[in-house]
Amino acid sequence: MATPPKNESAPAAAAAAAPATPAGKSLLSSLLPVVLVVVLAPAISWAVMQYVMLPQLEKRLGAAGGAPAETPAPAAPAVEKTKGKKGETVVTIAPNAYQFENVIVNLAGTMGTRYLKTTFLVTGSDQKLNETFVLNKAKLVDRTLNVLSSLTLAELEEAGAKNIIREKLVNDYNQALGRKVVEQIYFSDFVVQ
Repeated sequence: MATPPKNESAPAAAAAAAPATPAGKSLLSSLLPVVLVVVLAPAISWAVMQYVMLPQLEKRLGAAGGAPAETPAPAAPAVEKTKGKKGETVVTIAPNAYQFENVIVNLAGTMGTRYLKTTFLVTGSDQKLNETFVLNKAKLVDRTLNVLSSLTLAELEEAGAKNIIREKLVNDYNQALGRKVVEQIYFSDFVVQ
């Protein structure tokens, strides 16, 4: 039996028939979708937020065209500073407000090494709030010191700590006076040292 002649051109023909793709190109084409997602997703998210969501929010809140359509009348200032006869500053407080100035307390759990210094304005709708606070000053100062000195440094570092302190003071003042007199507290100085 005769052996068929070897066709040495067959492997060369098979190699020529296979697509000639370098290894680098196939890696690039497989990573292209991942690269597009990593690059385009944040850019698209930013664009949607900047040009779609924020304008809609501003429109709903009334901030897009300036001031809202109905602007409430400004409230009378609770504290008014004026110049006196000799050039000194005279502070006048509205009858529905009372100001606690430079209240200093040691913080709980610090063994006297850390303190809180604060100044705040107490307001309410009662036109005799100032008079009520002056008449009950000793009781209300004691309540203020109790609430503020019971605070720890960790509590003051929490988010929204001032709002919690406001709520505690408002509730404590109203409880001490036996009726709802105080509505809001505004801090003008709040230093932890």
